[in-house]
Amino acid sequence: MKVEIYSDIACPWCYVGKTRFEQALAAYPQADQVEVVYRPFQLDPGAPEEPLPHREVLAAKYGPQSVQMDARITELGAAENLVFDFDTVVENNSLLAHRLLRFVLDTYGSEAQARLKGRLLAAHFGEGMDIGDRAQLADAAVAVGLDRDPITEFLNGDDLHDEVLDEIEVARARGVTAVPTFVFEGQWAVQGGQEADTFLRVFEQVARETAGAAPAAASQDAGAGQAGQGGDACEGAACEVPRD
Repeated sequence: MKVEIYSDIACPWCYVGKTRFEQALAAYPQADQVEVVYRPFQLDPGAPEEPLPHREVLAAKYGPQSVQMDARITELGAAENLVFDFDTVVENNSLLAHRLLRFVLDTYGSEAQARLKGRLLAAHFGEGMDIGDRAQLADAAVAVGLDRDPITEFLNGDDLHDEVLDEIEVARARGVTAVPTFVFEGQWAVQGGQEADTFLRVFEQVARETAGAAPAAASQDAGAGQAGQGGDACEGAACEVPRD
């Protein structure tokens, strides 16, 4: 079974969703038969390529309610043992980080990519990491066991720039409008940071459907928010892309 996860490092619900998904995967008896690949998506592709304090960015968009927005996801994250320290979060354009994740997938494989994805989310939301900084991205890769030299060489070039942008356009063409979105076997889409029990039921259902060669697609929507963190509000259980 293949699961493609469309997400953005700038999306707090993607951090929650990854954690719950992995809890379900650990409980799934055929977990060793599941391939997980992270696909790029940008909630705010026009975000400036410079570090900006999260609190200032969100307050400029939503005013006083931004404090409540952050408090809610902080509380939800704590229930999953995740740290959200929005006082230290730095916003930046996420394209470079997505390019690195694609490079790691191509070079080291999907398991290494998943480790790096987790490290980037944890460092971005809990440790004040600037996801647009090449040195900090290299440090994150080394922290999950990858070699610094090829990572640094990649980050200092422009490889995979167009390929990642093309992947993002493919996601939009496939109807991805909010993240995280989990696509099972290219047919069944689950949107949002669902509870682990829900993901486990989806694993079981998709296994039954594919065993029966069912052609019909299905989807489950946890409810997306209206536009916030870097262009998305991240209410409900997903971060939605603003519509033009």
